[in-house]
Amino acid sequence: MTTWRPKFITFDCYGTLIYFEMGPAARRVYGTRLSPAQMDAFVEDFSSYRLDEVLGPWKPYQDVVRNAVARTCKLHGFAYDPADAQAIIDEIPGWGPHPDVPAGLAKVAKEIPLVILSNSMTDLIPHSVARLGAPFHAAYTAQEAQAYKPRMQAFEYMFDQLGCGPQDVMHCSSSFRYDLMTAHDMKIGQRVFVNRGHEPPNPYYGYSEISGIDGLPGLVGL
Repeated sequence: MTTWRPKFITFDCYGTLIYFEMGPAARRVYGTRLSPAQMDAFVEDFSSYRLDEVLGPWKPYQDVVRNAVARTCKLHGFAYDPADAQAIIDEIPGWGPHPDVPAGLAKVAKEIPLVILSNSMTDLIPHSVARLGAPFHAAYTAQEAQAYKPRMQAFEYMFDQLGCGPQDVMHCSSSFRYDLMTAHDMKIGQRVFVNRGHEPPNPYYGYSEISGIDGLPGLVGL
């Protein structure tokens, strides 16, 4: 455990702070059409295609979801209906934070500026930030950066906006594939793995681990 004080604490939003309901939303849309085993496979493939979609040139996040749904439907051999993808997209503004988030953030925000770097859209992120229960210095999106995480361009955009370098921040995420692998490669000053259970620990990437944001104050001596 460290008590190093960064200039900024930066966060992934969906999954780390906001309960990411993309899988549950897909289950609500497709659950009556697929067996439990088929539904599990659909959700897993839908996740993989979303990652693949963000690795290329920037496109609106709604298109990331639509394309990922269409490709998953094709893989599983049934017709893609754009209305199904839209039903998933329409749920996103209503997603709320994990229970441990508001109090943990509020305690840290009194001492250190908080920043979000999200694979989101500029018109979507305010709905989520408003639910987090703490003031944020800034919330940057892939739309502004014109690149999605895990691409370094997204992080570079954030550093440019903040006027700091990677060594000045502590970055917190529940995902290695989207955040912490890149944070390691960019030599971000401190990485924090928020273990939400959707990705296994991987000590190679050098991080502090907490089970929820309520554990964050202890990492900075609060």
